[in-house]
Amino acid sequence: MPRRPTTSLDADALFAYAVKVLAGRAHSAGELREKLRRKAARAADVDAVIARLKDYGYLDDRKFAEMYAAARLGDRGLGAGRVLRDLRAKRVAPALAEHTVRKAYEGVDETALIEDFLRRKYRGRETPFAEEKDLAGAYRRLLHAGFSSGNAIRALKKFARDPELLDRFEPPEEPPED
Repeated sequence: MPRRPTTSLDADALFAYAVKVLAGRAHSAGELREKLRRKAARAADVDAVIARLKDYGYLDDRKFAEMYAAARLGDRGLGAGRVLRDLRAKRVAPALAEHTVRKAYEGVDETALIEDFLRRKYRGRETPFAEEKDLAGAYRRLLHAGFSSGNAIRALKKFARDPELLDRFEPPEEPPED
């Protein structure tokens, strides 16, 4: 498949492109910087455009991280670990991401959040976890959603037909911190 030619934009066109991108959805400064680098005629224009966007209040990583964390907690009911991973992937500074997630999840009962997550994902099933493989799949899903291993097992015990099956679960090795 032939590669599309890249367009090189001058500073004014790059700023207009950045505003258009931000009108579509919010971005972190790092995420937007990567997009702009692919379009810029001169690399120096990228930093100038980012600074200008920050001056106008169009780009604010703190607000972006706060809105992102609140939405993932409120709308999707995801765990803190997943939100932290996602913010890092969106190139939010690690210290800001950790502070924001800690603040957003302050006072949140993770076990209750997990139970709500399970009810939403497995609604309509009377006993969704009748076999060990069902429990294993739900457990992996909970870890992927950013919940802690211990709380995931505790919550699954409430939903399992045979809670003793969970006593044999070996928590996976924790992934190394980035």
